[in-house]
Amino acid sequence: MGIKFWKMRREPSDLQPENWPERLVWWSIISTYFVWLFGGLYVVGSVLGWLLLGCLIVMILARTDHPDEFDPIVISPVIWLWIVGMLLMEVALIAGHVDFNLGTGMIIKSSIGWAKGWAGLALYPLAGCLKIRSGIISRAVCIVGLHTLIVVPVLLVTPYLHLPEILYVSPLRAIGGPGDSFFDVPLYEIDHTTGDLRWRLFTPWGPALGFVGNVNFMLCLQERDRNWKLIGLAGSIVMCFVCKSRLAQVCIVLIPLVVTVIARIRRPLTLICLGFVSYLGGIFAPMLLTAASNFWEDFKGARADSTRVRFALKRIAFRRWEEEAPIWGHGIVESGPHLVEFMPIGSHHTWAGLLFVKGLVGMLALIVPMAATIITLILRASNPRYKLGSVGLSMIVILLLYTFGENLEILVYLYWPGMIMMGLALQEPKAPLPLGSGGAQLHLPST
Repeated sequence: MGIKFWKMRREPSDLQPENWPERLVWWSIISTYFVWLFGGLYVVGSVLGWLLLGCLIVMILARTDHPDEFDPIVISPVIWLWIVGMLLMEVALIAGHVDFNLGTGMIIKSSIGWAKGWAGLALYPLAGCLKIRSGIISRAVCIVGLHTLIVVPVLLVTPYLHLPEILYVSPLRAIGGPGDSFFDVPLYEIDHTTGDLRWRLFTPWGPALGFVGNVNFMLCLQERDRNWKLIGLAGSIVMCFVCKSRLAQVCIVLIPLVVTVIARIRRPLTLICLGFVSYLGGIFAPMLLTAASNFWEDFKGARADSTRVRFALKRIAFRRWEEEAPIWGHGIVESGPHLVEFMPIGSHHTWAGLLFVKGLVGMLALIVPMAATIITLILRASNPRYKLGSVGLSMIVILLLYTFGENLEILVYLYWPGMIMMGLALQEPKAPLPLGSGGAQLHLPST
């Protein structure tokens, strides 16, 4: 077998992909806007995870033939939890279909949907076992940020030129997917609740662009080249603001702050500052609680109709899950009544959607790997011997926050670079202690 398929130079002179897994990831990211013009992002994001799994299988087979030329392949226990959890999603899906007599054809169709959605939450972290450098991902995302800065000024003027909101829908829609918005090429969007202009670029709706913007922002922070980092961060911030998503604008400030504090939690200065903040918080607690309450009311009131629909969808999902299918769920998504504008029950909320479609089993299949990932990456982020702990933690925190505003499985085809980075963080070996550190071992001379 060709060893060049996996071998990499020890100290590459530039940031270019050096093996097939890196090439797949690199070109899939930097071609985002080009692929979007053909409506192919959903196809690429759905297939890429399986291609990377194929690369891992080839790598395992290659090591079987040449055990001395490849490092041992060890998969993190947390990644195994993601794999088991997502397989359990498929079990819950089949059980729900059987309970409601939905037929074999519907089981096959829904299983294909599982392969393009929930399976990606395991496949992309598993790709962290491949020889993919984190710098390749961060640089590629910065290039997408540059493309965003180029494209957005052009799209900002399109509504004033009286151009159509949707330029066209790609013929790739024929292969099947969640809806036309996953295959169209939009120029702009008019919020039907407020009448405001907003832009969603290559995503199916505005808040999804904010989701991607937050993931890209944290990935760009890992870039070592200062110019590329600034360009990538600027492009990510633009994504979060042109989409006019409230959650995106809160997260882009909150998540870096939380991750920074956790990463420095072992430092005495951080503990002193937290103690001081805690002391002031006790003194000004009534004022802070009032301010938080006012902020939450303003947050909900910014788009009151949208908030009303979201809460109604959540209530319907929880009630029907509890009364009709508590263990395995309903198996498929159903449209809601006129009250929620016929939107799918459980949409805009991962936990509500999981309970409705896959029941308690499906919810546990996501809670367990997420909890294990959070705990593991908190410990790694606060340990300086893990370089990727902080960025991995930021990815799982973003996912956790967005479970309350989006359906994770539907959008995994967009934020998959963050999932690979999370997988790299979970697979990262502990770096040796620097010479002269307090934990250095004493080596006696041999006799």
